[in-house]
Amino acid sequence: MSVEERLQDVEARIEKAERQARRPAGSVTLVAVSKTFDVEHIRPVIAAGQRVFGENRVQESQGKWPALKAETPKIELHLIGPLQSNKAADAVTLFDVIETVDREKIARVLAEEMKKQNRTPRLYVQVNTGLEPQKAGIEPKETVHFVEFCRNELGLPIEGLMCIPPAEENPGPHFALLARLARESGVEKLSMGMSGDFETAIEFGATSVRVGSAIFGVRE
Repeated sequence: MSVEERLQDVEARIEKAERQARRPAGSVTLVAVSKTFDVEHIRPVIAAGQRVFGENRVQESQGKWPALKAETPKIELHLIGPLQSNKAADAVTLFDVIETVDREKIARVLAEEMKKQNRTPRLYVQVNTGLEPQKAGIEPKETVHFVEFCRNELGLPIEGLMCIPPAEENPGPHFALLARLARESGVEKLSMGMSGDFETAIEFGATSVRVGSAIFGVRE
């Protein structure tokens, strides 16, 4: 299958999952994860109509996206990988959505940079639903308090929560936990689900799914 055909296939699967979950058509945003792929791999996906993309690293994104965004209006770029404080200024400049706010230090640095640059990317809090020590993310029990701190103390535009369930576990309970935490936190957006489990995520209320290999193919 070509990349265009793979994109169409993923779009069709999202539409089917929306119907099966009795959710309105178009209620789930597809974030095409283009990390490690170069400009020439990304352009055909843009040409096929995709406008929302996700990247893991700020530095890699700086080498690709300024030119691509200049070529095509209305591109929306999401940072879905861990953010270090020394990259926060660059992230605020380049990204439209930052999905990996996961600690007080990065929240404070982002608030400072957003004020300095007069730019307000939308923000998600990353939750470590599996309590995995090697993974970024706030603990579930701290989520509601952390969202309140970000919003009320720092004035940050937190619009949703994001998670990456443990690879070896059933993702359903993790998606259900994130949905509950979103309700308790008063946020509307849920970024959850990847190539292997996005239909399950839609069933549990995902408003965006992050799909890479099912569109771009296996990374070398």
